[in-house]
Amino acid sequence: MKAMNTTRFLSTLILSLGCLFISPLGTGANLSAQQNDPREAAIRKLLQSTVMINQMYVDTVNIDRQIEDAITGMLTKLDPHSQYTNAADTKKLNEPLKGNFEGIGVQFNMLEDTLVVIQTIAKGPSEKAGIVAGDRIVSVNDTAIAGVKMSRENIMSKLRGPKGSKVNLGVVRRGIKGKLQFTVKRDKIPVNSLDAAYMVEPGIGLVRFSNFAATTCDEVVEAVKKLQQQGMRDLIIDLQGNGGGYLGAAAELGSEFLDKGLMIVYTRGRGGINMGEFRSRGGGLFTEGRLVVLVDEYSASASEILAGAIQDHDRGTIVGRRTFGKGLVQRPIELEDGSMIRLTTARYYTPSGRCIQKPYEKGDAKTYAHDVIDRYNRGELTNADSIHFPDSLRYKTLKLGRTVYGGGGIMPDIFVPLDTTRYTKLYRELSARSYIVNTNLHFMDKQRKQLTRQYKDFNTFRRDFTIPDDVISDMLAEAEKKDSLRAKDDAELQKTRADVALILKALVARDLWDISEYFQIIYADDPVVQQALAVLRKEE
Repeated sequence: MKAMNTTRFLSTLILSLGCLFISPLGTGANLSAQQNDPREAAIRKLLQSTVMINQMYVDTVNIDRQIEDAITGMLTKLDPHSQYTNAADTKKLNEPLKGNFEGIGVQFNMLEDTLVVIQTIAKGPSEKAGIVAGDRIVSVNDTAIAGVKMSRENIMSKLRGPKGSKVNLGVVRRGIKGKLQFTVKRDKIPVNSLDAAYMVEPGIGLVRFSNFAATTCDEVVEAVKKLQQQGMRDLIIDLQGNGGGYLGAAAELGSEFLDKGLMIVYTRGRGGINMGEFRSRGGGLFTEGRLVVLVDEYSASASEILAGAIQDHDRGTIVGRRTFGKGLVQRPIELEDGSMIRLTTARYYTPSGRCIQKPYEKGDAKTYAHDVIDRYNRGELTNADSIHFPDSLRYKTLKLGRTVYGGGGIMPDIFVPLDTTRYTKLYRELSARSYIVNTNLHFMDKQRKQLTRQYKDFNTFRRDFTIPDDVISDMLAEAEKKDSLRAKDDAELQKTRADVALILKALVARDLWDISEYFQIIYADDPVVQQALAVLRKEE
């Protein structure tokens, strides 16, 4: 019955789509031309083939899968950013950009095979129900999720659910015998873009955000206002690793730093048709103080729009490494089953006329995906002299007439090479095999209450706290015993111990406070942040 319905639907679709190219005049001549239109013939051919396969193939065919494969196959012949996602994947992709999802409101990690609550969302469902950091959630609606090797995705699907629905959680808490029971009423849980906002030193603030979502501008504006209240005069915007998001969010945020009427970005579609432009609305929150924007090879899309506008208008200094080069505009096309096609319809251009998109070959997604690795192999991430731009891609900034280049991505004003020696091989192996994160989880599990009593504020923690040496020694001993991981010499061992101590201190700070405190620890000696500070410390 389902197959028959599908066949009827496809037959109807053939007739419907066949009308797409019929002239409104409907004359015999026009009808004849329409019948010979190669575009219509191609569409009929595709749909007729689908009907025949579904109706006549010797074995039962999953027609939904066949159609998805056909859509995916067509898109792979286009640019690297046009893509199809099924309903489930579409929902996952949209959640970070919408700014919320529906669930119980906890941040968690997996300690061996058990979910450990790292933090509860302030005023969220779990906090209201009485769940606290350090709790182990071992069952959901009488279904065990601990000790059963359940995937993280499966656990998340059980915890999430429609707003207003209830879920029964079985919780084990250190110091209390037996299993506690909590009923949590699910609610909207905010997904914040803002990672960090703090005063790096007197007069200089830093904000870092992970993407450009629906709530990003509001979050950043609120953070900047608080920093201004603390005496901030100059600002560092950290876009390192920021893969972008909504075009509108980038334009909205750009207005906070540029004078009224200045171009932020414009787009061109097929044949160079103007698809739209965005200008600063005026009345921005931070249009006077000095500005430094941090970027790297993973700063993409909306990040490049903001960085390009700041650079082209000589509003601030761009510091770091050449950005990713994602300058294609995708239009989301929602399909009736919840799936989505994100189809490239235009290209981004900076105010000076630079195309952000790096070169690509249609259908060659593999080479495109390896571009960052290729840059590394060519020395572009470690040596600015390895980056070459043809004169045809030379542009001028709009206020001072400085030379900038197109051809993909935003080249920073001040290049900071990737420090390939910053972390030892042993450190990278310890991190990759989760020894560091698991050490932090075990340490917090045992010491959370004592740390909370001992460190009432972050500044005291940052000044006085150090990870005990025996914690690092035990981790290294375990890694050597289980995976034969060991330092090649004493120099590597001491460097690894220092780096592990720093990251563990940052992780403890995150667990006691939030992600902003984590970055305050990590960025204390970060070379890109230090270069930004050097720029701002100079006399105007």
